[in-house]
Amino acid sequence: MRTILFSLCIAFVCVSCKKQKIIDWVMSTPDNSWVHQESQHIKTEKGGASISAEVHLANPEQTIDGFGACFNELGWTSLSALSEKDRDDILKELFYPGKGTNFTICRMPVGANDFSRNWYSYNETEGDFEMKNFSIANDFETLIPFIRLAKNYNPSLTIWASPWSPPAWMKYNKHYACNVSGNEKFPNGLLPSQMGKEGTNMFIQDEKYFEAYALYFAKFIEAYRNEGIHISMVMPQNEFNSCQVFPSCTWTASGINTFVGEYLGPHMAKIGTEVMFGTMERPNTLLVDTLLLDEKSSKYIKGVGFQWAGKGAVGKIHTDYPLLKIYQTEQECGDGRNDWEYCCYAWELMKHYLSNGTNVYCYWNISLEKGGVSRWGWSQNSLITVDVQSKTYKYNYEYYLMKHFSHYVLPGAQRLSVTGEFNDMLAFRNVDGSLVLVIRNKNNSVVSPSIKIGEDIYSLTLKPQSFHTLVIRK
Repeated sequence: MRTILFSLCIAFVCVSCKKQKIIDWVMSTPDNSWVHQESQHIKTEKGGASISAEVHLANPEQTIDGFGACFNELGWTSLSALSEKDRDDILKELFYPGKGTNFTICRMPVGANDFSRNWYSYNETEGDFEMKNFSIANDFETLIPFIRLAKNYNPSLTIWASPWSPPAWMKYNKHYACNVSGNEKFPNGLLPSQMGKEGTNMFIQDEKYFEAYALYFAKFIEAYRNEGIHISMVMPQNEFNSCQVFPSCTWTASGINTFVGEYLGPHMAKIGTEVMFGTMERPNTLLVDTLLLDEKSSKYIKGVGFQWAGKGAVGKIHTDYPLLKIYQTEQECGDGRNDWEYCCYAWELMKHYLSNGTNVYCYWNISLEKGGVSRWGWSQNSLITVDVQSKTYKYNYEYYLMKHFSHYVLPGAQRLSVTGEFNDMLAFRNVDGSLVLVIRNKNNSVVSPSIKIGEDIYSLTLKPQSFHTLVIRK
């Protein structure tokens, strides 16, 4: 009898264990960021109750490869204004697994970009087609220590790269920029006669220039490998349609197709570096098709990177090429105020990209000085703002929004589809089986959705103007 009772007790405990779920819940509002909530306030019911949304466990969508940001020179110079301890604390918060944002994949420029200290490339010796004068000396002051410190906290950090401009001598206008500045405070020295325009090739369309530029990429990757930094993938050009006052270079799709298919692709294949098409900043899928349908280029293209207006092409490209990797390569950058309103806009961007097949989501500026002004006069947002006068820093709203995803949605997670009238949310299932819900209440009043997952219904009370992450573990 005693044996039977003991067995029944064990069975009861086991059944109870199967039903028990552990729920973590964190919330951010305009007044308080990353506040842990009491999970007992979540009411759990079985089927039959009315629901506002349903998370579908069957037929998962794309796999998430990771989240990250970009290593820019002005990110490093702003962090360098802080004490060594504060700088290390920030990089640990960003990159140490399980600590903060868990960043696992980040971008870097090949030479100068718009948030560099000034223009530079790795070889400004005109006619040096053999790259004898190639040098990454500039980067030892900024990008290399920046990346090394990040990799100290996450040795497995993946780095990919793209140029904003080739060396000036490889361009028809012999200048790093494409458009006249028009601002005396932020000059670029470009003459009206040197201006380019969208839909044209500013890169010299000649075999020896193509070959030299592919060699330039290879030299860059090899030089960084020698410093212990592995570049896993490159994209041929940042925003190849955009004629900017800062480092930029317009290309036609056919021009990039020639470069990738006949020069860059073969060079990168020899050294084991992947190529993706991008970054794509127009909602024109035909520009992408130019390379993906080409016999030569398509052999090398492993995915496509989209940013800004390119978001309008993401859905169709994912539908047309469902196995293709999609990167969101640069979150739109705001105006330097880092306010709640723009954070809410950033949520819409994240929801759009991730709902349309994106595998990797990259923020833009990691850190900037207060005001976020670039060398060429553009004020932008950042995850961290540094006050160089007081040598203090703060994490901005968009940092916490990124953390609502990246702290819990880990590489290998799969997105789950969500249906119902309450659709301001995204759902994921991690490799360990844990479920992650990232939810926004955009209203100025409390909302109380009931969310069905499998046989369970979770009823929540969400504060006005708030972001939430729920993690449900068995």
